[in-house]
Order: sequence, then C-alpha cells, then structure tokens
Amino acid sequence: MAAAAPRIALSSGEPAGIGPDVCIRLAQTAHAADLVVFADPGLLEARAKQLGLPLTLASSGEARTPQAAGSLRVHPMKLRAEAQAGRLDPRNSAYVIEMLEQATDGCLAGRFDALVTAPVHKGVINDAGIPFTGHTEFLAARCKSPEPVMMLATDKLRVALATTHLPLQDVPRAITRTHLERVLATIHADLRKRFGIPSPKVLVLGLNPHAGEGGHLGTEERDTIAPACEAMRARGLDVIGPVSADTAFSPSRLDGVDVVLAMYHDQGLPVLKYAGFGEAVNVTLGLPIIRTSVDHGTALELAGTGRADHGSLETALQTALHMLRQG
Repeated sequence: MAAAAPRIALSSGEPAGIGPDVCIRLAQTAHAADLVVFADPGLLEARAKQLGLPLTLASSGEARTPQAAGSLRVHPMKLRAEAQAGRLDPRNSAYVIEMLEQATDGCLAGRFDALVTAPVHKGVINDAGIPFTGHTEFLAARCKSPEPVMMLATDKLRVALATTHLPLQDVPRAITRTHLERVLATIHADLRKRFGIPSPKVLVLGLNPHAGEGGHLGTEERDTIAPACEAMRARGLDVIGPVSADTAFSPSRLDGVDVVLAMYHDQGLPVLKYAGFGEAVNVTLGLPIIRTSVDHGTALELAGTGRADHGSLETALQTALHMLRQG
C-alpha cells in the first residue's frame, strides 16, 4: 500500500503582496505533496483571474492526495477588508496573524507535516497595533521554543544567525556566551536530524572588524565568542572561529564548511542573497515543527502584475520535503 502524501500547510502571507501570486504559480505544477493553502478563497480566485492563471480550489479533506496541476486545497480564512494588490491595509493584519496561528497549531497537532510560509509585511502588522518582529520570533513563541535559529540556504551555502531582527545597537548585548552555545547546539542538532549531516562543520564569524583585532577593535570575540566556540569544541562539535567576516566567505575558507554562523542579520545575509537570491530558502531551526520560507519580501510593486517569480517558494517546499525524508 502506497504511503499517503505528506500534507504541507502553505501560508499565503500578506494579501496585498506577492504571497497569493506565488502560491497560485506554485499550484500550476503538480507536486507529490498534499498542499493546503491558508487564505481567503475569494482572494485567490480574484488574484488568479488577475494573473490569467487557471485555479481550482477544493476543501481540505481527510484523505491525503498529491496536488494536481492547476488546483489547490484551501483552508479558508476571511479577509477583514477587500485586498488590493500593492496596497497595504492594516485591517488585514489580524487575518495574517490568524493565518499563522492556525497553520502553526495545525502542525503542532500533527494535522500537517510541515509549514511553508509566503512573505508577510512586518510594518503594516505593527501599524495595526500588533507587536510583530518576524516569522522566526512569532513561531518560536507559538511553539514555546526559547532558542530559534534563522538559517538561509542555497544549494552551495548556508548562513545561520546568532541574532535576528534587532537594531544594530542592541546586537552586542544579545550576544552572550550562553546564547551562542545554545545556538551552536541547535545548529548541530538540526543539521544532523533535518539535513542528514553526521558532523556539521560550523564557521563562526566575529562581531567586530577583523574579529576584534586581538581586542583593539572590540572585545566581544575575546570575552564571549571565542570562549563559546572553545566550550562547544570541548563537547565534540566541529566549530571554527571566531574569524573575520570580511574573508570568511572566500572559497578556500568555506571549503568543507556546512554552515556559517553570522552574528547579526546584515553581516551574513547580503552575501547569501547575492549568491542565490530568489533560489534560497529560509529555515527556522530549533522548532518542534518543520518550517521553511521564501528568501524575499512582499514585493508590493509586483503583486498582481504576473512578474513575481515563485522559484524561492518552490525551493522552500522542496526543502521541507527533504527535511521530512530525513526524519
């Protein structure tokens, strides 16, 4: 008897952005997974018509069947206000949060095998009076996971972050030895469990130019980052660093490295996105569920135009399925 298709929760993201567009484009090709999109059905139908693409919506039933080209199962949500492509409306922020809550809870309850997320708009959610830093922090709180790790990956490079969406002035205080040791432990465990890498090699960046220049350009490397790396090496983890960020991404330095740990968001991600923007995937490590996402934002100027590329969403889906196969 053939195994049932894995069921994937697909959150459609900010309704004014390209989230609905890329979900509809993803649906134009058949997949071995049972895809269930969380969205207002009327929004999907209107956006598909605007894009000139065929789309048949079906309810999410008990039987798990592979998704057919041109069709999607839908978990119906209700927009708070009519959505117009490219025009943000704070009234729909509650719809976005409810979407994430229901999709996450469905994964925690075992009704879905993984969560794949389209982009949301942090600014309009906060404009609506809802505190929201990002998917990573939201999912960690919903899953009661104290140490989430944000990692972006292409087929040749992975970059994890010691801190995520923080103002730059707050980064040094957030980088403690305890926190770094927990981050490194999470990276090691999830690369083994979710990606099948027996002994992950982690290259750790310094915070300051030249990794502190022996304390002359900052002491965080000497006082915090190096001791954390040494402690993890003593526990048997393959950890290198801290090294200077300006040379860390050279081919010789990356040889044999499975993931680079950057200290803050814009230290590592510009390099990764230059190497593979639109084909990268965002993975949240340290959760009890599998969650992957696109590597881009809501691209309001592209919504409804037919010019949005769904390549990153396809990569996110395939990454989630790969992680499932690893067990």
